[in-house]
Amino acid sequence: MEFSKRLDLLGDEVFAALNVRRRELEAEGRTVYDLSVGTPDFKPSQHVIDALVKSAQDPANWKYSLHDKDELLDAVGAYYKDRYGVDGVTHDMIMSCRGTQEGMLPLCAALIDEGDTVLVPDPCYPVFRNATTLAGGTCAFYPLTAEHDFLPYMAGIDPEVADRAKYMIVSLPANPVGSVGTPEVYQQIIEFAREHDIVVIHDNAYSDIIYDGPAGGSFLAYPGAREVGVEFLSLSKSFNVTGCRLSFLVGRADIVAAARKLRSQVDFGMFYPEQDAAIAALTGPREQVEQQRMWYQERRDALCDGLEEIGWERPNAHGSMFVWARLPHGRQDSMAFAAELMERTGVIVTPGASFGPAGEGFCRMALTLPPEKIREAVAAIAAAGM
Repeated sequence: MEFSKRLDLLGDEVFAALNVRRRELEAEGRTVYDLSVGTPDFKPSQHVIDALVKSAQDPANWKYSLHDKDELLDAVGAYYKDRYGVDGVTHDMIMSCRGTQEGMLPLCAALIDEGDTVLVPDPCYPVFRNATTLAGGTCAFYPLTAEHDFLPYMAGIDPEVADRAKYMIVSLPANPVGSVGTPEVYQQIIEFAREHDIVVIHDNAYSDIIYDGPAGGSFLAYPGAREVGVEFLSLSKSFNVTGCRLSFLVGRADIVAAARKLRSQVDFGMFYPEQDAAIAALTGPREQVEQQRMWYQERRDALCDGLEEIGWERPNAHGSMFVWARLPHGRQDSMAFAAELMERTGVIVTPGASFGPAGEGFCRMALTLPPEKIREAVAAIAAAGM
């Protein structure tokens, strides 16, 4: 039989391929340092685990969860006020979703028709371009370059392209490039969106993992943001619940309602025990979140200092749980470099090209090993002459 041509719109899944080879190397008895997938190795807080377990013991919570509980929506609104200083986040401004990964497609499909233009960062997390493509949109990439500190540069976007664009995806702190937004950049984005009548979709997965500066915040905290956009709030990295898939679309009510309408056709909603786990995370103590930020910073320092000492250009790593490293010795083929690095050293990184054309010549490294293991990985790279 012939399968849908839609499958041809998507490239090979790089993380799956890396995982296959990782398992083969481990089966051969090789030492492997996996810095590819950004899965936290820290434990969830006990009060979050306890809330999920207690809720799961109630048979009533195993029915279809056709709505977000009022307690959950209240918790999200209170979190925005307490954590980000954003007041007035009402129930109609919130929709739960099973991670930004799963929430992006119904949102994109609700905003665009076949052939519509969309502004997508390059490099970017692959779901940004894949969800746009599956929704029928055409990606117009705006580059994140070292020249502009890997931040969105509004003046560099063609005004004619901007006038055609329906929405613009922004991700700060940025995966994979590790840049952190500034108040000036956010205001420029909001003014740009107003000028060109663009919806802003902001991915806020890493606001609790920022180094060397003020605490991370929310796009919605900036004047005018609520009028032009929405934000994905993910609990995955802050609370180490990546497998539980706890995320929320928050912002302009009509946009949230449109995404909810599409999502309701294919998804019965967030499992009630997961909702209770999310409530516990949002309303509970956050000391562990701050402690983790410092642990991530120790790992960032071990990796960036180590790579710089062996001759690499110091990577960009101001936020998120990733560092964005230019390939050493003038190399440009990131796929070939990642494959050779894995075979010769056991160090697994993600090729920059898998995040978009502007990612060529770079690789992404996840801060998913303790500092001592990261130093071992750097030593292996040095020993291999890479």
